[in-house]
Amino acid sequence: MERMKRKPNLRYLLLMLVVGCFFSELKASSNSEFYESFEEAIEGRWVVSQKEDYKGVWKREKSEGHDDYGLLVSEKAKKYAIVKELDEPADLKDGTVVLQYEVRLQEGLECGGAYLKYLRPQDAGWTSKEFDNESPYSIMFGPDKCGATNKVHFILKHKNPKTGEFIEHHLKFPPSVPSDKLTHIYTAILKPDNELRILIDGEEKKKADFLSAEDFEPPLIPSKTIPDPDDKKPEDWDERAKIPDPDATKPDDWDEDAPLEIVDEDAVKPEGWLDDEPEEIDDPEATKPEDWDDEEDGEWEAPKIDNPKCAEGPGCGEWKRPMKRNPAYKGKWHAPMIDNPNYKGIWKPQEIPNPSYFELDRPDFEPIAAIGIEIWTMQDGILFDNILIASDEKVAESYRTTTWKPKFEVEKEKQKAEEAAADTGALKGFQKTVFDLLYKVADLPFLGEHKLKVLDLLEKAEKQPNLTIGVIISIIVVIFTLLLKIIFGGKKPARAREEPEKTDAPESSSNQETTEETTEEKEEPNEDAGAAPRRRIRRDN
Repeated sequence: MERMKRKPNLRYLLLMLVVGCFFSELKASSNSEFYESFEEAIEGRWVVSQKEDYKGVWKREKSEGHDDYGLLVSEKAKKYAIVKELDEPADLKDGTVVLQYEVRLQEGLECGGAYLKYLRPQDAGWTSKEFDNESPYSIMFGPDKCGATNKVHFILKHKNPKTGEFIEHHLKFPPSVPSDKLTHIYTAILKPDNELRILIDGEEKKKADFLSAEDFEPPLIPSKTIPDPDDKKPEDWDERAKIPDPDATKPDDWDEDAPLEIVDEDAVKPEGWLDDEPEEIDDPEATKPEDWDDEEDGEWEAPKIDNPKCAEGPGCGEWKRPMKRNPAYKGKWHAPMIDNPNYKGIWKPQEIPNPSYFELDRPDFEPIAAIGIEIWTMQDGILFDNILIASDEKVAESYRTTTWKPKFEVEKEKQKAEEAAADTGALKGFQKTVFDLLYKVADLPFLGEHKLKVLDLLEKAEKQPNLTIGVIISIIVVIFTLLLKIIFGGKKPARAREEPEKTDAPESSSNQETTEETTEEKEEPNEDAGAAPRRRIRRDN
């Protein structure tokens, strides 16, 4: 009986779990206006522009190191244009709107764009096959980098209700583009209270107010007044703050014709000056080319070289006194400046009411009917993925967690490993250069008997790279010590006295002791390092 009672409970739980999952997916899809993962082929869904300028080839390819597909910019130095129409236009006027997508700059980005254009409905005057840079968009969002430009664009095209004109409003001080080759996810959150938030990899990089003149250029709300275009500056309007003093006169001793420099009459020709020697002479080693034709090429002349005699003396040629600054020089006289009694300030036209002024409680966003990518880039390898339009921030956060984060972590770890390998390789290259130099130093003659000690240290350091710096310091100390001994002198080693060979009488015991003491006073080399044994004085028996 108990088992019979449990079965309905298990079925009920399974049913509730399925229903919960269904409603969860339903809720997520209801909060997602558009989502593109590129897991399906793009043919028939995305339309490539047929305009002649756009010759770049789009490809659906896997992201490097992943099984995840994306839309790839496959060629360098090309213009690209492709568009995907939404099933239903996304309304931006009510509630929260989240724009999000991933882009990976697999070959970096030196000059080019990787932004999206959120296009207005086609009744604004465009078609998918004719999509180009003039196609009307509501929002342009994403990274752009070239020369001095390095920013994540957010541009709103807003209609002036008074004039009917669409004006581009650029976000001021946008965040910069990450400079690595990892997958990054860009998010723009438009709130109903006019707040705009820009996130990169889920981290807020910029917060702005759509209606603030401090955040957008030009401001969405025009100024109430403008300079009167018909206002003209009066002819007698004097904008000069200072004028020359009309009562000032030039002093009698002011000589405007005095030169800036004069000949130094106190200068004396240097002794040994070679007046009769030219500064240049014919090159005595130059010879006339064999193929030189005097009739066609003219008379051959040897090239000139500096006269070597001039280098031996103070100078050659005609000596002339040098010039010096003229103490009487004053230049052209000008009257001193005084305050202008007629100064009225800088003229500006008067302000009049701005006929284009309007008040605004919330931006009048145009609906998004399509998503387009229209870029010109010098780099290939730009990969777009996971394009999302949603009405709930949690949906965007969920996609960041499930689709972007795992890829990013894998790429980040791979980048760290590559950087560590590169650093290790660079360190090994540096150490090899250092050791090559140290081995050359070890061959210097003045190291003498210390050479074996230096070589022993180098061998140990090569086996234990962490000792490199300590070894370098040790060798520097040894070399410096030896240099000091050479420069300032030191204790000279005793010379072994050569005794004449005696065949008829043995050495005395006193001579034997003296010789052994002298030999023992010598510094013994390190026999463990492969040094030769001490030289012993042969004794005749």
